[in-house]
Amino acid sequence: MNLVKKPLGLALLILGLAVIFYSLYSSFNIFTAKTAPPAIFTLEDEVSPSQTGGIGTELQEMISQQLKDILPSESISGLLNLIAWSIFASMLIFAGGQIAGLGIKLYV
Repeated sequence: MNLVKKPLGLALLILGLAVIFYSLYSSFNIFTAKTAPPAIFTLEDEVSPSQTGGIGTELQEMISQQLKDILPSESISGLLNLIAWSIFASMLIFAGGQIAGLGIKLYV
């Protein structure tokens, strides 16, 4: 039984560390802008107030243009994608730690 536990524990330890290092390497590449984060969130263009009609369409157009100048929609979706990647990477790191911990318990 000991002949199976040691190699399996070592394999799990290496697998757990590989998952941790892969998520850290991918996060480093994403946050240094070498690669783009996975595009999970995309914002669609809204219908302009002139197409819907109604009172105060000029005011609504002016307000929406000012908001787009302050905070473009691409930055919102980019921020949401970075947050989603951070959550996923933290789950990968946690899972890798659990796998490596199981490997250590089997190896010892």
